[in-house]
Amino acid sequence: MKEGGRILIVEDDVSIAELERDYLELDGFTVDMEHHGETGLKRALVERYDLILLDVMLPGTDGFAICERIRVERDIPILMVSAKKEDLDKIRGFSLGADDYIIKPFSPGELVARVKAHLSRYERLKGQQDQDKDEIRIRGLVINRASRRVYVNGKEIPFTTKEFDLLTHLAMNPNRVFSKDQLFDHLWGMDAIGDISTVTVHIRKLREKIEPNPSDPAYIETIWGAGYRFKP
Repeated sequence: MKEGGRILIVEDDVSIAELERDYLELDGFTVDMEHHGETGLKRALVERYDLILLDVMLPGTDGFAICERIRVERDIPILMVSAKKEDLDKIRGFSLGADDYIIKPFSPGELVARVKAHLSRYERLKGQQDQDKDEIRIRGLVINRASRRVYVNGKEIPFTTKEFDLLTHLAMNPNRVFSKDQLFDHLWGMDAIGDISTVTVHIRKLREKIEPNPSDPAYIETIWGAGYRFKP
């Protein structure tokens, strides 16, 4: 990961924002702060940042609306921060494009570690996108779109047409949460007649073929209540 980076903190609690800023600056990051939703959104869209720390509860525009708007125009990590522990709030954040959801209170060290991890992941993803567009490489997984072949740790694994299409669709949209309905519509068509549970069956088959431990997926993550997300 490159040294430093520019981070925007959108947090209405000034003391928390300053604490986050101080620890991130100690690690070499350049940090800007905004304490109102609308000014935070404007700054996020006008200026260039490597990562955004976004509180959920903000005056003006809340963090969920800001996250959704940023994700339309910017491909950068968004880490949502909240004192709300409800699973529905986490699911909503992930479904709107957040990369992480951190519960207050948290240790400054944990925050810095998560920031570094997400920046590193995004840099790795950018490197992948600079490669041949016909080939997707993610750790030990190689997907060759031209030949429709998949390799896991150098070994070719056979895939059915739908399995290959599903895997490719997920891998080409990393960190995005897809519902079962969305995946079914994409692969079988909106007018298709069938059981949406076939998506679950195909996900299970993919995991059996590409995951080192299908019960603890390293690639295809289940976001409970929302769908599935591919981890780069």
